[in-house]
Amino acid sequence: MGEGKSREGVVVSDAMQKTRVVKIERVFRHPRYQRVIRMSKKLKAHDESNASRVGDRVLIEETRPMSKEKRWRIRKVLSRVS
Repeated sequence: MGEGKSREGVVVSDAMQKTRVVKIERVFRHPRYQRVIRMSKKLKAHDESNASRVGDRVLIEETRPMSKEKRWRIRKVLSRVS
């Protein structure tokens, strides 16, 4: 089986048990108007040990569907918020 996608994002919610909402932001230049555009997406990610908190920068990877909306898993916490 192949390697799944992985993304880097910031935890924006830790209200659920074993689930975190991670905001992924991408910055790109508009093809015609050359203006810098910031677009973001919120994904639900599985956190087995409830290790991450709001504001933490995390690495998430694609995985099998774990619930109705949860298809990502937190691989590791890159930086903690103080």
